[in-house]
Amino acid sequence: MVVNSRYHDRWLLLLTAGLILFGAIMIYSSTSVVTPVLAKKNVTPFFYFKRHVTTMLAGTFFMYAAFRARTETLKRTAVVLLAVSFVLLILVFLPKIGVSAGGARRWLRLWPSTFQPSELVKLAMVIFLAKYMSLPEYRTDCISCFLMPIGIMGVFQIVFLKQPDFGAAMSLGILTVAMLILSGMRLRYVMMLGALLVPLGVKLIMEPYRLRRVLAFLDPWKDPQGSGFQLVQSFIALGSGGIAGVGLGESKQKLAFLPESHTDFIFSLVGEELGLIGALVVVCLFFLLFLRGIAIANKTKDPFGYYLASGLSMMIALQALINFCVTTGLVPTKGLPLPFISYGGSSLLINMTAIGILLRLSKGDGPRTVADKTEGLIERKKAVMSVYGRRRALSGFGRTDGQGNS
Repeated sequence: MVVNSRYHDRWLLLLTAGLILFGAIMIYSSTSVVTPVLAKKNVTPFFYFKRHVTTMLAGTFFMYAAFRARTETLKRTAVVLLAVSFVLLILVFLPKIGVSAGGARRWLRLWPSTFQPSELVKLAMVIFLAKYMSLPEYRTDCISCFLMPIGIMGVFQIVFLKQPDFGAAMSLGILTVAMLILSGMRLRYVMMLGALLVPLGVKLIMEPYRLRRVLAFLDPWKDPQGSGFQLVQSFIALGSGGIAGVGLGESKQKLAFLPESHTDFIFSLVGEELGLIGALVVVCLFFLLFLRGIAIANKTKDPFGYYLASGLSMMIALQALINFCVTTGLVPTKGLPLPFISYGGSSLLINMTAIGILLRLSKGDGPRTVADKTEGLIERKKAVMSVYGRRRALSGFGRTDGQGNS
């Protein structure tokens, strides 16, 4: 049962709105200068900005719809949503439906844009795990209870690696294991799984293009014009910003020097234009948003609501953390956008939907009706007591609830 309050978490809504609006400003800043390559494609200074604003409006609708949905509805449809996300993930391999870019097939062609099903998979997995871990028969000392969600996660990861999308596979794995640990699952199961996956991890890393990324991560200056180019340019952007930045809109790296400056590496642009101060503000906003999500989880009495709020908070915070680490060179390059800020419709839609669910959890739903009914019975009992005395009131109250129980 979710703890009810009259209003939703306004701080969570305010933090989300601030990040989204800031993201729109940074997207316009990073794409307002049209390079000769983009000019040949008839791209205007407002091309990406207008598309992002359209996604923001659609995301607002999704967030409101998620806010209006009852948590019991989410619980009932958890398995269906997971199955739908898997079907959409498979459809990317079909001709004329799936879209290929940069040697990967990760998108579905949806007019007038595209959709990346891997983003939906993470949301669906969180909802499914919340339902699974709140079942009465779920036990944290049972190996089969651990292996079942791990097996489902593994199936999705196989499809991710076929696309290939190593970043999505890694983030889904970390998110799944983190939620299982949160539920109290024994750590020796997790450690056994980690030991078994070491050979597989080594094999995946030894793939030529992944190995180049790892080597570039270890020493990007060894090949600054090749495999280390993107990371070197990110360092230059962050270093150029200094403490206060070069000024909003004054970035030099966005002039075709830093690849993906409006998507995966938009945080580097924040550091260049707004400096260390601006970058720290963004990090703090995400940290505060995570804290609000955990606070919502801690206020719930229902296990499903607790795991759902915790999982959604971790989903957003984990993606932000990985993006920060990639742009600052703490981990090898991964194709993960910065939530609410990077240009990317799929990520924004799913994350805004997650916020809508969190807002719903903060307000609560169904149990309020039961509480109102109980309060009404108590008030009627007090009224009868004041007129007829205690014995008559108790018997009358027993007839009211139909069981003779006060």
